Amino acid sequence: MRPFVFINIAMSADGKISTRERRQVRISGTEDFSRVDRIKAESDAIMVGIGTVLADDPSLTVKSPELRAERAAAGKDEHPIRIVVDSRGRTPPDADILHKGAGKRIIAVSRAAPRERVEALAEHADVIVTGDETVDLAVLLEELHQRGVRRLMVEGGGTLIWTLFEQGLVDELQMFIGNMIIGGAAAPTPADGGGFLREEDFARLRIIETGQLDDGLLIRWSVERG
Repeated sequence: MRPFVFINIAMSADGKISTRERRQVRISGTEDFSRVDRIKAESDAIMVGIGTVLADDPSLTVKSPELRAERAAAGKDEHPIRIVVDSRGRTPPDADILHKGAGKRIIAVSRAAPRERVEALAEHADVIVTGDETVDLAVLLEELHQRGVRRLMVEGGGTLIWTLFEQGLVDELQMFIGNMIIGGAAAPTPADGGGFLREEDFARLRIIETGQLDDGLLIRWSVERG
């Protein structure tokens, strides 16, 4: 068993999530920020890859006091569990994700992570060790399900998202498309990584919902199962 996994991303009209220097840019507006805060609050956990932590230093907290109060009234922590997929244990001990906002944190590492880094991270978060060189995502999701995570939100980055698609571990994709062109062959996209080589292997999607939001477009897709 594993949680329901949905990916939430914002990208430019030409499919970029940041500049070629991997500098964070504002793609969506206030309406989409409110939507994202709501779906965070409705999730049991939020997961990102180590690249996102190193580039953006996110806290992944619920910003709205009203939404935090709703979670508390339901007997939950104010913030969902924050999870970092970090094969080599590179999460900085002072990263915002480890310190901002109350609640649980999990760092998932592989057996290749140096012991001293794992021990340092264990002072701030639960550490799950799985996989030899990289985190075994299927095993990680099974462990999260055993810990009560039923709805898991993934916010990046491209390598983690690609790997989840490659392994058939995604159920839904929520995509905000902003009204801008960023450009750049080296600028990151929502699903980087190796990429599928054969058309028959492509992850296929089905539209659930579309609508205008801010000055862009929101699309929700479900992932079709072969």
